[in-house]
Amino acid sequence: MKFLFASDSFKGTLSSETIHRFLSEAASEIFPGCKCQGVLMADGGEGTLEAVLSATGGRFQKKEVTGPLFEKIEASYGMLPGGEAVIEMARASGLPLVPLERRNPLFTTSYGTGELILDALERGCRKISVAIGGSATNDGGMGAMIALGIQFLDRNGRKLSGRGQDMGQVYKIDVSGIHPKVKETDFTVMCDVQNPLLGPNGATYTFGRQKGADERTLMELERGMEHLSGLIKETIGQDILGLPGAGAAGGLGGALMAFLSAKKKSGIDTVLDLIGFDELLKDVSLVVTGEGTMDWQSAFGKVPCGVGLRCKQAGIPAVAVVGGMGEGAEELYQYGIDSAISTVNRPMPLEVALADAEALYKDAARRLFRFIRTGFLLTD
Repeated sequence: MKFLFASDSFKGTLSSETIHRFLSEAASEIFPGCKCQGVLMADGGEGTLEAVLSATGGRFQKKEVTGPLFEKIEASYGMLPGGEAVIEMARASGLPLVPLERRNPLFTTSYGTGELILDALERGCRKISVAIGGSATNDGGMGAMIALGIQFLDRNGRKLSGRGQDMGQVYKIDVSGIHPKVKETDFTVMCDVQNPLLGPNGATYTFGRQKGADERTLMELERGMEHLSGLIKETIGQDILGLPGAGAAGGLGGALMAFLSAKKKSGIDTVLDLIGFDELLKDVSLVVTGEGTMDWQSAFGKVPCGVGLRCKQAGIPAVAVVGGMGEGAEELYQYGIDSAISTVNRPMPLEVALADAEALYKDAARRLFRFIRTGFLLTD
């Protein structure tokens, strides 16, 4: 009997490592002599680098870059064996890097993310995956592209710095100086949102407020984004307005697809491919996954959905241990999750469930494996 544990963390309470340890202890108690393996999981957001590097034996590469407010910060990205790089935008241009009182996407830049990409290129990486969740920016990806050698010039021929407010000032885009290794590199943009660049569901109006924009700022950014997208089409012939995900990360998704020919891919699918998940499934009897709360949103690129689908394709049963089950959680059953069990075992306030997360998870893990053992005892 071999079990594979591939659970997301329960944010704020249990790490993936802790969850896998509890599952291993419960499995060994109920099935003495069983084999257990745990692999860290993430869906392209927080914890992605740790999950990928843990599974592949990669390492963190540190780099001083320009933060979202043009200050110098130390960021890092992942270097995988074989020369592949994994970059989390949030580490260089993330919202938590901007103090609450200074949040305004007119003045933030994705330049630091471009510097991480540039460093990976110059270190010889020819496969680069960029996770673009958690951004502080709404600059249409200008900052990142400037770091890679593209120039955005105003009407007087002056170079723009790549802030949100610069989008409306662009008169000419000069791509002649883009880093020469870009053409030799396969880029993947890890993105689960489908937001277009413009409109009520676009980059600005969907994500701008959480980055500090008021109504007047939103209108200015939307006009700038529309102007910039028109120039991109005019300059390189790429119309990004209709591309799903172009509005992710304040338009960086569209810039990556337009200027770097990046292919958009689900975050969880990218992580599963990077860690070789399909190979890990060999000889596995059961996979246990999970997340803090499983509901209808879990079907849109979350860890249980991605893991369940891979298990379904491989013909391996998968179950989930979750902190709680919300509306639409049963939708995961069509994505390869055969059953789910909640750690909450009695009526309790949320704060109690969070405080007792370890004890509740241990109890749920024992209940899970006892159920599985019962299944072996069934007769016709």
